[in-house]
Amino acid sequence: MSVPRVLMVNNGTLSLPQLRRRIEDLGSSTETVDTSSVPSRLSSGYQAIVLSGTKVRAWNTEFYRPLVDLVMNSSVPVLGICGGMQLLAMAAGGRLVEGQQRVGSYDARVDVDEPLFACVEPTVKVFHRHTLYLDQVPTGFRNIGRSDQAPVEFMASDDGRIFGSQAHLEFRKDGFEILRGFTRLYG
Repeated sequence: MSVPRVLMVNNGTLSLPQLRRRIEDLGSSTETVDTSSVPSRLSSGYQAIVLSGTKVRAWNTEFYRPLVDLVMNSSVPVLGICGGMQLLAMAAGGRLVEGQQRVGSYDARVDVDEPLFACVEPTVKVFHRHTLYLDQVPTGFRNIGRSDQAPVEFMASDDGRIFGSQAHLEFRKDGFEILRGFTRLYG
């Protein structure tokens, strides 16, 4: 049986090594490209795409256009984390709002009937490191998790292929289990 391959897009996160290690610990191999060098098409050798957090503001839609095109034109499961979720939401017409800086662990309530949450309880402890958040999901997506800190903690596309997490899933046990749920979608 072959090992699933995941294309990791580095949007400038400080925690890329931790994110890669988590995905690899779950049985996938990873290959990383920077946002500025994403391929125009996904080769058939990849089973999923993971977008890291970002240092560049998600509303810089021109900068992210090649990445958004890659995601929208692929057929594999996609997971955007923190800024990765925000840029996907912005591309779909979502709106980001400035909020209080949040760093640390927070509780979130998730829709456990969603495949992403197959390995967690209805309340999860997740790690935040951001000041921007979505106040509502864009058209074509649904809200599948919320918290007192972020009205949209998690989102999923209506077709169930694209997921987003405001939280950094590379930290905390529940984050790891949510990543496990994602790997079950392609593994």
